[in-house]
Amino acid sequence: GQLPTWLQGILLRNGPGMHTIGDSKYNHWFDGLALLHSFTFKNGEVYYRSKYLRSDTYNCNIEANRIVVSEFGTMAYPDPCKNIFAKAFSYLSHTIPEFTDNCLINIMKAGDDFYATGETNFIRKINPQTLETLEKVDYNKYVAVNVATSHPHYDSAGNVLNMGTSIVDKGKTKYLLFKIPSSVPEQEKKKSCFKHLEVVCSVPSRSLLHPSYYHSFGITENYIIFIEQPFRLDIVKMATAYIRGVSWASCLAFNKDDKTWFHFIDRKTKKEVSTKFYTDAMVFFHHVNAYEEDGHIIFDIIAYTDNSLYDMFYLKNLDKDFEKNVKLTSIPTCKRFVVPLQYDKDAVVDSNLVTLPSTATAVKEKDGNIYCQPEILCEGIELPRINYDYNGKKYKYVFATQVQWSPVPTKPHPHLYPPHSHPCTHTKEMLHWGQDDCWPSEPVFVPRPDAKEEDDGVVLTCVVKTDPKDPPFLLILDAKTFTELGRATVNVEMHMDLHGMFIPQQAVKTETE
Repeated sequence: GQLPTWLQGILLRNGPGMHTIGDSKYNHWFDGLALLHSFTFKNGEVYYRSKYLRSDTYNCNIEANRIVVSEFGTMAYPDPCKNIFAKAFSYLSHTIPEFTDNCLINIMKAGDDFYATGETNFIRKINPQTLETLEKVDYNKYVAVNVATSHPHYDSAGNVLNMGTSIVDKGKTKYLLFKIPSSVPEQEKKKSCFKHLEVVCSVPSRSLLHPSYYHSFGITENYIIFIEQPFRLDIVKMATAYIRGVSWASCLAFNKDDKTWFHFIDRKTKKEVSTKFYTDAMVFFHHVNAYEEDGHIIFDIIAYTDNSLYDMFYLKNLDKDFEKNVKLTSIPTCKRFVVPLQYDKDAVVDSNLVTLPSTATAVKEKDGNIYCQPEILCEGIELPRINYDYNGKKYKYVFATQVQWSPVPTKPHPHLYPPHSHPCTHTKEMLHWGQDDCWPSEPVFVPRPDAKEEDDGVVLTCVVKTDPKDPPFLLILDAKTFTELGRATVNVEMHMDLHGMFIPQQAVKTETE
């Protein structure tokens, strides 16, 4: 096919790529060593490259020829031949071993630089052109967080907004929202933008020793949306996991009888909205988008009724009988919550406060809390992306990967969707691209320069084939029609990845700079 002449830049993606080191194996797919890969678009041609992130974790493991650094689903131990005293000492100094810098989830832009990110306090600077691994940055040196998300947001000035959890710091456990500026003052050009990191605000955890796990957060023009779900880390269990010989993942538990709380932080006053909004127990990883309309905050997420998704990715479940073994007891569901921030304070108890045309409801209870129930936009999609120029604004299009295995296993046929045109029109139309035995990754939307419409651009996705003899390819679709514009076949093995970004040519520093 043909590539649009305007498509110039790098699609840079990240994900787990090595799961066996020597005789040792990781337990979980999300533990694998990070493998970066990129597609560079230049004058109608595509160049592919891939390189393992040379993290400290990678270097230690490769040198030892076994897994010696713990990941979330795999606890690693020192040489078992060492004597019991060394073990006891190692335990004391290891209550929570230093976290891994195996940053395998996403790519983040901060200032003019790019970083591979995971969910610990470490990120690694990388060169987006050569995929070389550069310095390691510890968030903890700049802000008191033990973990941070891999899904930051970027404001119009290019500043990074991200969230992290500060665990039992000065007797409190809280969720912090922090900002990394896009540039530093002229006289401090040598300093990194992290030195100017500022905490925007904090939200206390509902429980000192059981903070919620979260993978992303939402943003609108005036608010930050943070969802505290009953999917929690048990800090005491985590502290003893090493000595008990279990993974940190075993310290994560979902309580289906609990509530999911919504927090809305005013970006100007940095204060939380005082009304308490909640919904039923759920597990979710990805926010899609959010916006404000007539005194309401509308946010879309992809949610599950339990935690079977994480369990599905244990490597013991990912063998050739995968389709038979899938025990996904919950289908990913795209849910739209409509939250009335400005509501009639004299409204009667049990009345629905949503005044927008939507089947989503928000019901006032006698204690003043507001119980929200969503509108279902569609089912069976994950890894959602949008035209990021519409982030935090009213929007029409979601680009996502279709997950077609149901709780009753059938043959999976992943597809790519942009679901529904605007749900207010109640059309919820979908276009899709799909081919047998094709497994597309997260679709990345790239807008055409000077585009006037939300879906004017292309969708890029890496497609891996079921049969390892069939070569993988990069697929380029017209975002409006989902017709295939072209594909670039790669004659090497390509891993299934997680997330990434498109870096336009002008954002890539040349070597001289």
